[in-house]
Amino acid sequence: MKIAVIGIGQSLRGDDAVGLTAVRQWQEKHPETACLPNLQVEVMENPGLALLDLINGSDAAILVDAMKSSFDAGTLHRLSVEQLSSFTSESKSSHGWGVSETLQLNHLLNPSSQNIPIRLIGVEAEQFQIGNGLSDIVDRVIPLVCEAIQDEVEALLLN
Repeated sequence: MKIAVIGIGQSLRGDDAVGLTAVRQWQEKHPETACLPNLQVEVMENPGLALLDLINGSDAAILVDAMKSSFDAGTLHRLSVEQLSSFTSESKSSHGWGVSETLQLNHLLNPSSQNIPIRLIGVEAEQFQIGNGLSDIVDRVIPLVCEAIQDEVEALLLN
């Protein structure tokens, strides 16, 4: 099984860098897993529709990204594609097309992609200001995000 682990974000927009940061730290914390030959680990700034190339070339995908909804900053979400659909274009995204819209379009254009298990690990952002780093509350959640990535990878490898 080929698994894509993809950190999504924008490094120069505050908490939007959480996906990029978490995936890089997960690689450092769990090198034995991150280096498995059937894992493709990527960090993508503003992926837009390019995200589909990585997903459609895999048997499963784990996406890590910042989110903005009614939950408190720092809240960790673990969502399926079906659950993600509630976070539509009304939710903020600095990626142009949001992850939810991109996955919905993928299902319309490529119906067989519905067979690819996709999990999103999302972190509620506090701020997206240009030039800022991660907020303290989001930075403190990074170790939990790393463990969530590891849990999702291990669960997929066991199937």
